[in-house]
Amino acid sequence: MPKITVKHVQVTKLYPLAISRGVSTGSRNLFVFAEEDGLVGVGECAPGTGYDETLAAIAESQIMELVSNGLPHSIEKTWRKAREMNMDASALAALDIALWDLLAKKANMPLYKMLGLCKPHVPTSVTIGINPVDVILERVPDILYKSQAKCLKIKLGSPDGIERDKENYEAARKAAKPFNVKLRVDANGGWSVEDAKHMIQWLADREADYVEQPLAEGQEKELPKLFDGRPIPIFVDESCRWSKDVPTVAGAVDGVNMKLMKCGGLTEALRIVATARAHGLKTMIGCMGESSVAIAAGAAMGGLLDHIDLDSHFNLNPDPAAGLEMIDGVVTPRDVPGHGAYLKNA
Repeated sequence: MPKITVKHVQVTKLYPLAISRGVSTGSRNLFVFAEEDGLVGVGECAPGTGYDETLAAIAESQIMELVSNGLPHSIEKTWRKAREMNMDASALAALDIALWDLLAKKANMPLYKMLGLCKPHVPTSVTIGINPVDVILERVPDILYKSQAKCLKIKLGSPDGIERDKENYEAARKAAKPFNVKLRVDANGGWSVEDAKHMIQWLADREADYVEQPLAEGQEKELPKLFDGRPIPIFVDESCRWSKDVPTVAGAVDGVNMKLMKCGGLTEALRIVATARAHGLKTMIGCMGESSVAIAAGAAMGGLLDHIDLDSHFNLNPDPAAGLEMIDGVVTPRDVPGHGAYLKNA
């Protein structure tokens, strides 16, 4: 059984991220290390925007409780045992990622190759949060210039209503125009059905590629009202946390966005992709407040996906981890054993 240890790291965002649920300026992330036979796998737990900043302490307690009872001799069985214990999904993600990283290092293979995949080829989006127009006009060029990204995700769902959303979108669109990037929108469940219908058409007329999570989690029965006659694709995020959720939204959306912190790591993320494909849905991967460690794990399965939003490490000051490359707009893992990322001061 691998030896499991942890380390708490306070991470600070370069720019605060405001979405419909709240604002995040940083978080206390938990890094998990799985050591065996002289090799060490590393994973990461990061809380989502608007959620409890004490998550790292809870995650450590839950992981150590599982470890004290003995880890099963497979990643799949470990994942299921953790779920039976009601372990927090992001805590489970940290352990799951560490174990996959360790397994790939034991195999002396990059994780993406061990999964039977090619390197990701889909450019990542970078994100601009809900901000005053003058901030958006200043920040968007800075984000795009520094990251060299080819796609911009614009957070809408402002508490001030859809007129404010329109102002913010137009400001981001104007600021991004010199960079010739694709535009995407994430409302984080901030719209009513009526507002969502209006905004989806309005955005379609203004170069938006797709809309993510137009309605709040729990309103999935209302999605068919948006899906019929939609002018651009609709994806869900919070409405699809586990592979078992995919069939409940199939036929009412075009695709699902998984997050490793939301679904408990790579083990379940791979199941979500398989289930989505079986239902004819597109797939996307997103992130919360992770460093390069969890982002690298997500990038390892990037070759499977239609859309990629792995950008949180660009907005850390500084990123406590390293090991990823940005190549032609694509967040790319290195050709080294494991997922390729590491904590700088581990």
